[in-house]
Amino acid sequence: MTPETELRPVQPGATQVERLLADLNPPQREAVRHGEGPLLVLAGAGSGKTRVLTYRIAYLLATGQALPSEVLAITFTNKAAGEMRERVERLIGGASRAMWVMTFHSACARILRADAQRLGYKRAFTIYDEADSLRMVKRCAEELGVDPKRFPPRAVRAQISAAKNQLLDADAYSEASGAPGRGAQAGPGYFEETVTDVFRLYERRMLEASAMDFDDLLVRTVNLLELFEDVRERYRRSFRWVLVDEYQDTNRAQYRLLQLLSEEHGNLFVVGDDFQSIYSFRSADIRNILEFERDFTQTTVVKLEQNYRSTQTILDAANGIIANNRGQKPKHLWTDAGRGEPVTLAEFDDEHAEARYVASEIERLTSEEGIPRDGIAVFYRVNAQSRVLEDTLVRFDLPYQVIGGTKFYERAEIKDAIAYLSLLVNPADAVSFARIVNSPRRGIGETTQARLLSHANTTGEDIWEVFSGADRTPGLGSSAMRSVARFAELMRGLRERAEADPPAPVAELLRATLTESGYLEALNAERTVEAEGRIENLEELISVAGEFDANRELEGDSELRPLEEFLAQVSLYTDQDSLRATDSLCTLMTLHNAKGLEYDAVFMIGCEEGVFPHMRSLEEGNLEEERRLCYVGVTRARQRLCMSFARRRSLHGGRGYNLPSRFVGEIPEELVERHLSTSATGWAPSAPGAGAVGFERRSPHASPLEFELGDDVVHATFGEGVVTGVEPGNVLAVRFAGEAAERKLMADYAPLRKAS
Repeated sequence: MTPETELRPVQPGATQVERLLADLNPPQREAVRHGEGPLLVLAGAGSGKTRVLTYRIAYLLATGQALPSEVLAITFTNKAAGEMRERVERLIGGASRAMWVMTFHSACARILRADAQRLGYKRAFTIYDEADSLRMVKRCAEELGVDPKRFPPRAVRAQISAAKNQLLDADAYSEASGAPGRGAQAGPGYFEETVTDVFRLYERRMLEASAMDFDDLLVRTVNLLELFEDVRERYRRSFRWVLVDEYQDTNRAQYRLLQLLSEEHGNLFVVGDDFQSIYSFRSADIRNILEFERDFTQTTVVKLEQNYRSTQTILDAANGIIANNRGQKPKHLWTDAGRGEPVTLAEFDDEHAEARYVASEIERLTSEEGIPRDGIAVFYRVNAQSRVLEDTLVRFDLPYQVIGGTKFYERAEIKDAIAYLSLLVNPADAVSFARIVNSPRRGIGETTQARLLSHANTTGEDIWEVFSGADRTPGLGSSAMRSVARFAELMRGLRERAEADPPAPVAELLRATLTESGYLEALNAERTVEAEGRIENLEELISVAGEFDANRELEGDSELRPLEEFLAQVSLYTDQDSLRATDSLCTLMTLHNAKGLEYDAVFMIGCEEGVFPHMRSLEEGNLEEERRLCYVGVTRARQRLCMSFARRRSLHGGRGYNLPSRFVGEIPEELVERHLSTSATGWAPSAPGAGAVGFERRSPHASPLEFELGDDVVHATFGEGVVTGVEPGNVLAVRFAGEAAERKLMADYAPLRKAS
């Protein structure tokens, strides 16, 4: 039973306040009854934080301590704000309608509507969404003559947004990034200097247009309150009670806003969980919650540690994992719901065996234990991991949905890659042509495309013939003609390799297509988390092609050419027409998208070093956030939890041998039940005391390779490099050609060899 449904018996004739307090456990009641001054509610996963925030508002109004107009309650989504307002109304009636219960951005927009003219904006200023903001960045970059290929507008806009979330203007951003002078050569800092120039012009053009983007709503409200004392005092008097949900997800600008509003009366009530701070890539700053007591003196702290969601075994597993973080406010989750089933730790030969196990377990849980499919979820660290699982679920005829993302073969970058290959096979495929002719941008706009397609329709020629002889198409300018000619040359070269005897392997052809077309280069230039995810997905598609090549070699000749057969095979996974709307769907999602959700049974796949925790996080020193992400995943499970890992995994275009994730080894042994694959060597149960992970290594190599500082090496994915450091455990720091930063690799498992 959750806190939202639990009701304690109350005496007949009890007052409204008594009825409110009767619904709460002792720590919740302490938080709700808190008097004046700052309060930090450390709400563990599943401990009823939303209930505490809602009841706190209702208690303030019911006891007469606050008028509805004196309450500002902040949430992170409009949906959460609406639900909170409805709950308060159910508890105390319609008086709550005068409260400000809204998101940060909505509250700031309302404040700015009254006083934006003081900052030089019109009262009826325009709010730009992300698309509008990106268009303005593009205009500013064009005005400055910035090359969009070297400095993609999305990358520039992402940098500007991150700076604003830290309350940095263009000058402060330039100083913080250490950018060189305008005449410097391309290199470290030159990107930042270009961003600074665009940033300055963007700010000027936005003010001239009397427009604000979403980040401006926060920044300009902070500016308004800092610059104008009368405005600041007005809102301090108006909002005598400020309450904030999900405080661990706030950024620097949001923190400063709350500080300005509550500095005088100190009635700041925040609810959050530092254990669930997982959005630093969105500028969330965990220091806001860790240092709350230092920033707001005389703070009262209340811990909510009783969990109403999971079994004690699952909670003990989560407690064991998160205890290894240093930067935290300790909490220990507990429940009175019983111990429940042990945590399953499952080990497999590869990702295909892992996916087959998950699919079969989903079938077993639904048929034997009565858990509905919509009560089952599979979590993974990166989107690319869903591909093998999706393929397997399709074969098992298990309907599924992907939350917070798109099914693997329906993602835009995957469709683009498939379209390139489809046009090589079918020169009349005008749809594929239209999809990829200007992706990435190569100066072939919609007008040029329309003329080429129209000419094909008029003459009856296929689109390949038309763009190969673009000089025959009426109305094309010389610049457009040159761009089309370069595209035609690219496609001819790729087609020659596809039709050679013997034809190029599909994986090799796909990698050449993505590289020579400039598609990967354009994504790399974006410098965004989203672009990195798209690159990972494309590398996974190359893995699909590599598996196809290997299977084809084993199976022998086929009537179809390799590329034709590969495309036919992929099409089987993209046909979801048989999915009925009434089907109960199991859910697939990344761990980041799992926050705030809960399921009867949870599978966490890919629990291996370099996968989860992610290699990038290890290299950048973000291990503690990765561990918090693991904690979030574990605490989504109500009854069943399975964490799995594979000895070998193909991911991002390479095949590697991985150690089990350190997070697996941090779960107390008495809580787990192991499912061990017996069909391959590589890992086996170890003797007691053999290590925290609980498994001993049998190297895939006959004998582990030893590397020394300065050795030249070759990696199957990253190419040539040089060893710049050797750490205990045969961990190497390697700088690969063309990369500015070093990569850390486990020499015994990485596809790495000494250069001959």
